[in-house]
Parts: sequence; structure tokens; C-alpha cells
Amino acid sequence: MKSHKLGFPLFRLKNWSGGLLITALAIVLFFSYSFIGTGTQPQQLNEDQNRKPKQKQSGYDFFRNHPGNESDTQIEVKKTPIVVIQKPHIVNVEGLGDLYARNNISEEEAKPLLMWARMCLLLSRSDALSETAQGIKEAAVAWKDLLLTIEKEKAAKSNDSGEVKTCAFSISKLDEKLSRDGNVLELPCGLVEDSSITVVGIPDGRYRSFQIELIGSQLSEELKPPIVLHYNVSLPGDNMTEEPFIIQNTWTTELGWGKEERCPSHGSANTLKVDGLVLCNEQVMRSEENQNVSHPSGRIVTNVSHVGVLSTANFPFIEGNPFTATLWVGWEGFHMTINGRHETSFPCRERLEPWSVTGVKVAGGVELLSAFAKGLPVSEDHDSIVDVEHLKAPLLSRKRLVMLIGVFSTGNNFERRMALRRSWMQYKAVRSGDVAVRFFIGLHKNKQVNVELWREAQAYRDIQLMPFVDYYSLISLKTIAICIMGTKILPAKYIMKTDDDAFVRIDEILSTLKEKASDGLLYGRISFESSPHRETDSKWYISKEEWPHAAYPPWAHGPGYIISRDIAKFIVQGHHERNLRLFKLEDVAIGIWIEQFKNSGQEVHYLSDDRFYNAGCESNYFLAHYQSPRMLLCLWEKLQKEHEPLCCE
Repeated sequence: MKSHKLGFPLFRLKNWSGGLLITALAIVLFFSYSFIGTGTQPQQLNEDQNRKPKQKQSGYDFFRNHPGNESDTQIEVKKTPIVVIQKPHIVNVEGLGDLYARNNISEEEAKPLLMWARMCLLLSRSDALSETAQGIKEAAVAWKDLLLTIEKEKAAKSNDSGEVKTCAFSISKLDEKLSRDGNVLELPCGLVEDSSITVVGIPDGRYRSFQIELIGSQLSEELKPPIVLHYNVSLPGDNMTEEPFIIQNTWTTELGWGKEERCPSHGSANTLKVDGLVLCNEQVMRSEENQNVSHPSGRIVTNVSHVGVLSTANFPFIEGNPFTATLWVGWEGFHMTINGRHETSFPCRERLEPWSVTGVKVAGGVELLSAFAKGLPVSEDHDSIVDVEHLKAPLLSRKRLVMLIGVFSTGNNFERRMALRRSWMQYKAVRSGDVAVRFFIGLHKNKQVNVELWREAQAYRDIQLMPFVDYYSLISLKTIAICIMGTKILPAKYIMKTDDDAFVRIDEILSTLKEKASDGLLYGRISFESSPHRETDSKWYISKEEWPHAAYPPWAHGPGYIISRDIAKFIVQGHHERNLRLFKLEDVAIGIWIEQFKNSGQEVHYLSDDRFYNAGCESNYFLAHYQSPRMLLCLWEKLQKEHEPLCCE
């Protein structure tokens, strides 16, 4: 017994020492993995989280360790989530620190930047969306340029000098003014939906081909600008022996030439449409199908010249014949009309959206007669607007709003935002401060657009700028930003997301919400059965790596949906702790996050309402989508005069 008593403490001491060593090693390995690549110590929790740094830090390090007080985002989780996601670590992102340089911007002027500090950790995740690093890098350059311009404008105002540029609605040039180096038109503020560019010319046959190109925004650090659209026309050969064709493509410094789209398409089975229009004119495709004409004998005609005549019968460009080519912008891509007939369509490609276009270039064998662009984004002179005070966001006195509405917009959509301010943003619920409306807009690669956007933000106090360039693949970051604002900055009972081309009947939506559950709510036009698009040409293409499952959880369509505060808090907390996966389709992403909210033990109420229209307008609508600025104002006028939700078509 003695030997047992004497040996037991020694045995227990050895076990205790070994266990302590193993535990210490495990803790070291855990923190090494979680914070690899940051160059800083792990962030302290709770009361230590807001402690001031003892030494000078970069903007990135400061905001990484001081993201703001997150204590009110804590929620009670009844049980461990069913889906366990490996937590990503924090990485240093080039340019992120530069975005926090403020120079001489006052606290009042910086109100459009309220989200930046709270989004820093989100932008630093190792599992960030594919275009995040590029979007931040380009935003940092754009932000530096904007700061310099702001300083120059302040100096110019103090000296009562300096010319203020604006965005023009239309630009035109005749033959004698057309540039001989191919640069035909400069577009100061890019393109928006329904913008159009018309080129009038005569193919002269010098090179048997000519090109029309849309040139993209070029930052100061880029050697060559991207080509948003390369439109290459190859004319018929002598005696019609060579088949004519049109090739559409894109080019960037990083990726080079993309996948080309050719018309005629040689009977391609590709059924992809852009804004409901085929990629190649159907008449040209039919002539292509009729090339192999069978005679009664069954012999297939293969005479080259005969085939050439058939294939060129409907070709829109002929040497020596004048043409009028109009390239116009749709919601999904670009469309070319030749002499009044639709010929080709081309879907927008990632990071090559219409808003990034800065000019038109024409080269090759064509004699240009004229070129003009219209429907361009135009900004207003806010100092000259009579009712500017009535259009400003009202001051908010409530501790908690009934609803925060976050509107997704792009920098040069000036006219759409003004139409919203003059239409449904005039509802009593908004003007009284019960409902707040804020535009969420990424920075622009175009310097002039950023300047106009900054002036607009200062004038109306309803814009929140995002610390990244406004690429389509990054819009789900705006969704998270809306949830942050609706729970941290402007606390609201409900949070709504919509687009700047949607008309929202706030009165009817608020009335409906009074009768519904206030917790665990997703309200909108809900898709309960949907699956990922696996076609690589689709705008909504999702690879199996991005989403390996055959179906999505229920989600509400993006033009407009409402979530309750508890779901928004769960989303904010989940991304702060890096427990929620990022997903580039923002409306589906909300469904994925709500599914995880449900799996954590919370009850979810899915409220689907067909009066949230995805495309167009129907009588008795709650939300009408794809409405032009003119239609938005028309819908508001009908409500005021006729007191009925009638459409304007």
C-alpha cells in the first residue's frame, strides 16, 4: 500500500505534465493556423478587443484588430449547426490599408464610409470571393485619385477658380472631327442600360475586315486598357468565295483574349440568349442551315461559290455599301443592330461591365462618316436643384427603425437614383423616419464617376460607398453590408434589399408585415425548388466547387426581399466569426445563410408573395422590376392621382 501511495503522486504528476504539454502544443498549432499570413498576433476577444495598439500600425492591421463593438450581435444558439464549415483565416490584401487613408476629409464628409471599418475583416478572408482581391486593389487606386480630386476642388472653391466637369447625355462627331488613330468617341462616365453607340460608315475593302471596340477603364497602374467588346467583321472574299463572319470577344491584361463568339455559328446548338435575344441573327443561321441543299437525286450541292452566295445573302456588311451600326446596352449584355435589324448579342463578362467603358475605337478597312452616343449616364448639378432639401435623407430620431431598405446601385446610375428619390422614397414612412433608404455602391474605375458620386453622397446623405470596385461577382458583400447597417448603425426591425430599377410599394409591404411573424422571417418571391446553373456561358454559372449540391435551399429573388432582424444579426455574427460561407449569387446566398440559421435550431417563416415581380409590372404589384427612370416616376404619379397600383406600359 505504501509503495502504491508513494508511486501515485509521481504517476499523476507525469500524466499532468504530459497533458499540459500536449494542450499547449495544440493551442499553439490552432492559433498558428487561424492567423497564418497576417504578420500580427491573434486578435484578443471581449474587453481586450477594443484596446488601443501600443505601436504604429497600418490601416489594415488597425481595422483588423478593431472592427468595432460587436457585443450586440450575440445570439443564443440552441444547438450546434448541422453544417460545419472549416473556418477560413485572415490574410493581408493588397491595397486594403490604402483605403483607410482619409487625408482632410471631415467626420461629416466621411458618413458615406461608415461601413468600411466594419467590413475589413470580411474582405480579408482567405476564402474571399474570386474578384475580391482585384476589386480592392483597383478601389485603392481609385480612392487615391478621388482624394486628390477632392483636395483640388476644395482649393479651387477657396480660390473661386477651377473648371467642374460633368457627365454628358450625348456625344457626337462628324467625319472631319473623327480621330485618325481609331479613337472615335470618349465616354466620360461609361454606359448604362439603354445607352447606345451608333457608327455610320462604308466598308472599303482595304483589309477585308474592320473592328469596332469598346475600351474599358484604365487605372494609372495599368499599361493597357481592357477591351470590353471586340467586334470584328470579316467581309466576303472576291466572287463570294470566302465566307463572311463576325467575331465578338474580350481582352484583358491578366487573361488575354477570351472565348470568341462567331456568327454565323455553323448550326451551333448553343441556345444561350441575352436579354431574350439570340447570339446570332436567325436569318443568317437559316441561310447557314440551307447551305447543303439536296437535289431530287439525293446529291448534296457542295459548289463553293454557291455556298458563298447562300451564306452571304443575309450578311449585313458589304464592301462599298454604307451601313448604320447601333450597339446598345441591355441588362445582360450588348446588342448590335445593323441597318435596323438585330444581328448579334454578346453577354457581359466578369469585370467587363458596361459601366467600365470609357471609349469607342474603330480600326481596319472602313471609312467612317459619323459616330454618336446617346442615353449616357448624366449627373445633375445638385446646387441648382430647387427641391434638394426635400430629396435629402431625413434625420433619424428613432432608436430603432421599422425597416432599413438597402438599394443596390452602380456608380454611374445617377438618373435611376434621382428617380427613386422623387418617387417611392417620398412615401410618408420614409420622410417621417420610420423607414430609412440607403444606396450601397462600390467605387468606380472611372475617376469622373467617383467625383460625381462623391458630390451626390454629400448632397443627399443616402449613399454608402463600398470599399471595392462594383463587380457583379461581389454583390453579396453588399448584402452583408446591409445587414451590418441594419443591426449596428441604423438598427431596424426588418431589413429589405432591392435594386435601383425597382419600384417598391412601401405602404403595402409594411401593412402586410404587421400581420406576419417578426422573427425568423424571409418575405418575398421565394424559390423553393431550384438548382445551380452548370452551363459555363450562363451569367449565373456555379461550379461544383462553389456549390456541390444538386439543389439550393429556399431563397427569395433579388429584386426585393425582406428579412427579420434576428436573421440579419445571425448573418453579421456568422461572418464576423467566419462561420458562414461566402457565395457570389447574393439572393441565393441569403437562402444558404438562412438554412444555416434554421439548422442552428431557429424557426424560419418563409412568406412567398407573387406580387414581388421579377420582371416588369402587373396590376396590384408590391414590387415592379426593370423599370426605367421614366417608368418609376410614372408609377408614382399614377399612385398619387389614381390611388391604384396601375402599371405604365
